[in-house]
Amino acid sequence: MKLRLPDLAILVAYLITMVVIGWALRKKARQNKVNYLLGGKSLPWYMLGLSDASDMFDISGTMWMVSLCFVYGMKSIWIPWLWPVFNQVFMMVYLSRWLRRSNATTGAEWLATRFGSTGPGVRASHNIVVAFALLSCLGFMAYGFVGLGKFMQIFIPWENIKGYIPFDIPLAYVPHFYGIVFTLFAMFYSILGGMHSIVLGDVIKYILMTVACISIAVIAMQRLHQSGNTLAVPRSWLDPFFGWRLDLNWKGLIDDANKKIADDGFSLFGLFFMMMLFKGVFASLAGPAPNYDMQKVLSTRSPEEASKMSGFVSIILLPIRYSMIIGLTVLALLYYHSISGDLQTPAGTDFEKILPATINNFLPVGLMGIVLTGLLGAFMGTFSGTLNAAQAYLVNDIYLKYVNPAASNRRTIYMNYLAGVAVVFTGIVLGLFVRDVNTVLQWIVSGLYGGYIASNLLKWHWWRFNARGFFWGMLAGIIPAIALAVLKSWNVLHGLDLYYWPVLFGLSLAGSIIGSYAAPPTDKEVLSSFYRTVRPWGFWGPVHKMVIAEDPSFEGNRNFRRNLFNIILGVIAQLCLTLLPMYIVLGLKLPLLINSALLLIIVLILRKTWWNRLNEY
Repeated sequence: MKLRLPDLAILVAYLITMVVIGWALRKKARQNKVNYLLGGKSLPWYMLGLSDASDMFDISGTMWMVSLCFVYGMKSIWIPWLWPVFNQVFMMVYLSRWLRRSNATTGAEWLATRFGSTGPGVRASHNIVVAFALLSCLGFMAYGFVGLGKFMQIFIPWENIKGYIPFDIPLAYVPHFYGIVFTLFAMFYSILGGMHSIVLGDVIKYILMTVACISIAVIAMQRLHQSGNTLAVPRSWLDPFFGWRLDLNWKGLIDDANKKIADDGFSLFGLFFMMMLFKGVFASLAGPAPNYDMQKVLSTRSPEEASKMSGFVSIILLPIRYSMIIGLTVLALLYYHSISGDLQTPAGTDFEKILPATINNFLPVGLMGIVLTGLLGAFMGTFSGTLNAAQAYLVNDIYLKYVNPAASNRRTIYMNYLAGVAVVFTGIVLGLFVRDVNTVLQWIVSGLYGGYIASNLLKWHWWRFNARGFFWGMLAGIIPAIALAVLKSWNVLHGLDLYYWPVLFGLSLAGSIIGSYAAPPTDKEVLSSFYRTVRPWGFWGPVHKMVIAEDPSFEGNRNFRRNLFNIILGVIAQLCLTLLPMYIVLGLKLPLLINSALLLIIVLILRKTWWNRLNEY
């Protein structure tokens, strides 16, 4: 076996600990619905921020980012803007506060504060958000458990344990078997203990990951500097800045890296960056999707703590995660010829295998166990957070809204248990029986998120936007996005999805506007209540006049310019946090000094313009 006894002991101890946590916190979670789904809105912001950051530290994403760092070097820091990673800055500056002021339990329940509980399109808008949330949760769970199984199979080979399994499993389903085993552990503690056990489990996982990431970074530094080694990389690999073209040439070094750059479609990096920024800003203005990130915001004790939590995520996630990323990248570059055989596939070099190959070859006994346990915990944390969100939508937005609004607390908690088991079972079935999980999930995810941005941007910033506009905007984006995914799978269309995004956004925006004007405005009382409670800025002129007429002492939100200033500073600080461990590991002293000084200046400014003014609007 790849793992030694100490590594296995760490792994088993972690799994047992998670089960004990779920069992120990079950009574606390059963007190009421809010306690179960949102931790009673009593957990401190730094615990929730740490938990949220842990959920973002997933296996698949980390493997992808290591492969990007290997090929693109310091320029790889920009590519996660595809998600976009800087949406956490928008949330930190203002959107988390706006969301938390609703005092809702889920994103679908939040819609009632914006559109009311009755009126044209209200039920349709509610249902499409619930469908969006559940489909995305099921999709990520089905894909995630198979991905975890394939990852763990590398370190616990099936040949070594199949003699202990009392039944035969076809080789193609071995990853599914591993995935099911570890999924059941995550299901147990998250269903029994609710949000309390999820957050505590994430804290333990974060401690493990911190030890693992820093250890890997230290090993990489020692191998790079103490032995006098140098990295065989292209000339501009160490430069985070770029021009219109990428200007990275691996010819004569690792020729397959040039093929990956061509396949990725990132050669015209200037164009790619502008499109990525364009999409990222609008996606960030739309706020969080209805998943674990939104649930963590709604779980905070106050709007101010919601902002602090979102800001804390970047601080504790990026330096630690990138310590591992740059550490594994340096080890892989130094000893590429030793691991290149592990990266080969019939289609060529698979750079996403760098993470498991490097862990398997260069980490000592004990540290390998900590790293694998941390990465397993990353899956379990993401899985449990996603499961919690799915339970919230099933129970709060379907069962309690349409089936049994007068359900007792006891019945509500048992329905949460039942919903959790049903969601996990459905996710596993999808993973087992859908022939090409990845393709189908790409259709679902690209379709769903294609319809999400325009409608959710307008709900915050335009008073005339209503429930019917929300529904038609979502639908007008989802259908073309799914059609695009189908056409690309049939090779009718080619190229990055990013370059088709303006068309999808335009269609969704048109559906939102036409749908809004096809129905009367939202009820005045609902708009007035939303404007008073959430205090948004944007195109709210008529509502502002109406509120001022009722209450001349009311002051609207005039913080747009300050929020914009803080967002720009926050994005730069986020980049500095990303570069910090990379400069340290690579030993680039002058860039490290400049980066650290810039980060310190931004922190001091944000302390005055953001932290000290969190109570303002």
